[in-house]
Amino acid sequence: MSEELYHWIDGKRASGTSGRFADVYQPATGEVQARVPLASNDEMAAAVASAAEAQKGWAATNPQRRARVMMKFGALINAHMDELAELVSREHGKTLPDGAGDVQRGLEVVEVCMGGPSLLKGEFTDDGGPGIDLYSMRQPLGVVAGITPFNFPAMIPLWKMAPALTCGNAMILKPSERCPSTSLRLAELLQEAGLPDGVLQVVNGDKEAVDAILDNETIQAVGFVGSTPIAQYIYGRACTNGKRAQCFGGAKNHMIIMPDADLDKAADALVGAGFGAAGERCMAISVAVPVGRETADKLRDKLIPKIEKLKVGPYSAGTDVDYGPVITAQAKQRIERLVNSGVDEGATLVVDGRNFSMQGYEDGFFVGPSFFDDVTPDMEIYREEIFGPVLSQVRADTYEDALNLIIDNDYGNGTAIYTADGDTARDFAHRVNVGMVGINFPIPVPLSYHTFGGWKKSAFGDLNQYGPDAFRFYTKTKTVTARWFSGIKDGGEFNFKAMD
Repeated sequence: MSEELYHWIDGKRASGTSGRFADVYQPATGEVQARVPLASNDEMAAAVASAAEAQKGWAATNPQRRARVMMKFGALINAHMDELAELVSREHGKTLPDGAGDVQRGLEVVEVCMGGPSLLKGEFTDDGGPGIDLYSMRQPLGVVAGITPFNFPAMIPLWKMAPALTCGNAMILKPSERCPSTSLRLAELLQEAGLPDGVLQVVNGDKEAVDAILDNETIQAVGFVGSTPIAQYIYGRACTNGKRAQCFGGAKNHMIIMPDADLDKAADALVGAGFGAAGERCMAISVAVPVGRETADKLRDKLIPKIEKLKVGPYSAGTDVDYGPVITAQAKQRIERLVNSGVDEGATLVVDGRNFSMQGYEDGFFVGPSFFDDVTPDMEIYREEIFGPVLSQVRADTYEDALNLIIDNDYGNGTAIYTADGDTARDFAHRVNVGMVGINFPIPVPLSYHTFGGWKKSAFGDLNQYGPDAFRFYTKTKTVTARWFSGIKDGGEFNFKAMD
């Protein structure tokens, strides 16, 4: 019998009242392992109203005390790392080491938020005019919302909730209904860390819940990660309703391999970046662009045995599994359809992952690794984000051809170049129109004290995720111009008052 999941409302588990549920699958077996309630408009409105009341006291809590909650929260995440990694793997399907990495990259943002008070400081100008001082302060927005995807059940909810809460906001978190358990467990740990009830509400739902968030007048800002069409929809509707929005969409990430590159290291990087997490990463490298025929032929020869040796299996099979199943049967069907379209359009399918089957897991959502050569930009497998274990090789005659391939692409999330030449690398970093760039580094996700964000159709909004941009996004700036004509202060205190 499948487990009954819940919402997290006002610091406790809450059953859904809409009567609507979504199935949560075990991707390795294809079985339904849980049912999660889907919120109605009324349920969402009630959660937002409660969050708005709780936010008043939380905003009045000084930044240092809010940071102490993050300190305790970080310690609890570390203490429960194995449990959280298994929750991620059980519902997403990624390997246990990859599940732990999912949690760890979210924890790193929590660690930056432990120093949140330094990022919430305003500015001050003494004597900006005769007897006039000017100063600014950062204040919380109020109630904000995060709408997060299935592919990082821990990391992206933490990217949203940690900065938003540190800034003094209350948050409505709507995790993916495919992988809800990790967010619910993180909410419990936050309560244990000292977050007041109601400041974080985890409300599960589908499009009805998303639209309720976008149309609710109390919610001041929305953060989203998902596909580009949905990112555009959420951004447009949120902005129309007067909300701040940061919406991150799809990707088609390229890696250029120059003739002077270390091809063994480049091939290892491509296999890890292309097939890790079954390719279900917005920062996955899905397009290899070797420069010159000789480079392409040598790279192909090095990639084939590495891809053919990949170990695919359930997360429970051990830590040497390279990747697991994709998220749903529909995702598997779409990936296989796109592989077929590549063959039909004339690409060379060098490694064929179709018809992959695993004994004992025949009903699971496993997809074997596929590798295409001779892919051209007009092909569907190049134009579409496959979001599966498929690597395409697009051959380029020159560095300029390779660079222009990336510049002309609709997406601009991440990119990389492998080369031994510093001048080429510097030119690439300066000219490429992509938000995150790796030099001899395959997945250039910045560390948590920098900031994460793509360009072009990969991102909508002015500010990025985590780092300093997150503190700008989740606060509003108030600037005060003050003049005092006269005044005398008598008396004084000579002892520091201890903080409670």
